[in-house]
Amino acid sequence: MKFQKEKKRQLEMKDNSDIGEWDEKILSLCNKINSRKEYYTTSSCAGRAVLIEDCEKKKSGLFLFRSHEKISFSELKKELEKARNKTYGLIYFKQEPCILHVASNSLEQAQKLLDKAKLAGWKNSGIIASCGRIILEMRSTEKLELPAVNQGKILFDDDFLKLLVSEANKKLERTWEKIKKLEKLI
Repeated sequence: MKFQKEKKRQLEMKDNSDIGEWDEKILSLCNKINSRKEYYTTSSCAGRAVLIEDCEKKKSGLFLFRSHEKISFSELKKELEKARNKTYGLIYFKQEPCILHVASNSLEQAQKLLDKAKLAGWKNSGIIASCGRIILEMRSTEKLELPAVNQGKILFDDDFLKLLVSEANKKLERTWEKIKKLEKLI
């Protein structure tokens, strides 16, 4: 009963993410997981590309650009130009993989979902016991991270930027395929 009450409370909570709503590309998977009595999702992201200020502590305003869709060369170039004029510090470009946190009612059920996640290619995944809850952290592996701007100077030329956009978009497509694969396995 306690697990079902926690699930009900979690699923009724307001979305506290920076974007304030479910990420469409992972919504169907989350709905499928949440329809099962043994699980509920606590957070999710289908993958994204961002420009972010380098900072040791998380604070608001660090994201200078964020996209949960594929990006274009012209879009990223424009955002780099804007970012370099906003701050004089170090700015990173990151393409991040899908990530999903799921609470489970038992270690056995958590292991079953973890096995499916690994089969679907979510290799950076594991089970965490925290505050009396069993949480699966499932993360795919498609990732890019590199400094993009330092002291107001963009650190790479257009040819490299075009390659970066191409690689980031390929990795986003792969992470979205893994979301669909996991949904089919559940």
